[in-house]
Amino acid sequence: MTPHLPTFISIIIIIMTMTLLNPSSVVNSLGVNWGTTSSHTLPPTQVVSNLLKQNKITKVKLFDTNPQVLQALSGSGIDVTVGVPNVMLKVLNGSLKAAQTWVHDNFTRYVSNGAKTRVEYIAVGDEPFLQTYGSQFYPYVVGAAINIEAALIRAKLATKVKIVIPCSFDAFQSDSGLPSTGHFRSDINKTMIQVLNFLTKTRSPFFANISPFLNYYQNKNISLDFALFKENARPHNDSHKSYKNSFELTYDTLVTALTVAGFPQIDIVISQIGWPTDGAPNATVTNANTFTKGLLNHLRDKKGTPLRPHAMPLETYIYSLLDEDQRSITGGNFERHWGLFTFDGQIKYQVDFSQSTKRVVNAQNVEYLASKWCVVNNNINMSNATARATEACSKADCTALSPGSSCFNLSWPGNVSYAFNSYYQQHDQRADSCDFGGLGMITTVDPSVGSCRFNVELKPSFSVSLHGSTFDYPLISLVLTVMLLLVRL
Repeated sequence: MTPHLPTFISIIIIIMTMTLLNPSSVVNSLGVNWGTTSSHTLPPTQVVSNLLKQNKITKVKLFDTNPQVLQALSGSGIDVTVGVPNVMLKVLNGSLKAAQTWVHDNFTRYVSNGAKTRVEYIAVGDEPFLQTYGSQFYPYVVGAAINIEAALIRAKLATKVKIVIPCSFDAFQSDSGLPSTGHFRSDINKTMIQVLNFLTKTRSPFFANISPFLNYYQNKNISLDFALFKENARPHNDSHKSYKNSFELTYDTLVTALTVAGFPQIDIVISQIGWPTDGAPNATVTNANTFTKGLLNHLRDKKGTPLRPHAMPLETYIYSLLDEDQRSITGGNFERHWGLFTFDGQIKYQVDFSQSTKRVVNAQNVEYLASKWCVVNNNINMSNATARATEACSKADCTALSPGSSCFNLSWPGNVSYAFNSYYQQHDQRADSCDFGGLGMITTVDPSVGSCRFNVELKPSFSVSLHGSTFDYPLISLVLTVMLLLVRL
């Protein structure tokens, strides 16, 4: 029997309304983190046109407010999360005027008066709760967020953007290793409740970084198969709930921590998740490929987790878009190798961003320095070669030489040549950067061996050279911004 037309229309309206009001019913949105902590960077316009738009990536999370990057994103239709660096939190916490200045200089011009950059979130801090930071940053997070919110209200921009506070993977933990005993770290618990109160008041989601790789790397109870979504992995049982992979286990540990804190229903955004491809054992392209496919299949199945069945994170941001050879390696040498793409925009493995059969597009018309490399000169006294290589690595990127990495099997003096070349490329192939006390020699023959790639760097784009060292724009911009805020206080 055909339903009465008004009744049928009412049913459709109710279903549509429920869909709009229930975020878990919406298809999970996928984005990427885009960092620029590199000695040489692809031009932002090239990243946006080649890597983001061509590959139908519709959301991007930044770690700062680099003007060239935000300008390149203008008119792209891509939703953007901009970041407030940790070093600015104390200033912004202590002064509403400083927050107003930051909003004016780093936000207003991109979202008002016809500007076309679609800023969706302002992320206050970059993992400010990270345990290795101690209390260096997190005490200032809530105050900074409140002041930025007040500045947005004053500028009549509060309805255009949500303020969020990224939570590091180690901010929540479990005494038993199982979700049922999940909680926030005791040293940050009070501040985390303040964060959650702020997010609830402003109707903003909870941004959380989840890292199955680091869980595996640091926890002997997590197997590689369990971390990689392998079907043959031994499940972890928690009472009557069974966890088939590390992602589910970690996600529900967070859900329990939020529940214990008194916020069981808050929406979750996974702000960082990925698998590195070099710099440590099992940080390989093959494993990263397996992990990423497993993650995307899990998200698209929309089965949720045992504690939140059929309820998916609002958004998920893959970490990260490109490798960054200047990132801190305090956490491990793998920190410079999270990219889906190599430093020059070449895909490492195929990723299905939009559930289509279209292959990922690489960066096109990439401009490199000349095809030249710096290697060790075997024809002279080599007694000081190792010391010179160590010195080069202290100022360049030799993470691929670490145990289990792509260049680990290079025999001496091949590893010395790798160190020399890394230094030489980062210094724009200047002749004097291949000296090393006469041990260096410039060659036009590619010394790459197997999977060990001796890079040729990109032509400098918007880098600034100071006293012979290359610094990229975000660092200079950050220093100048902080100085300006201090002067205006």
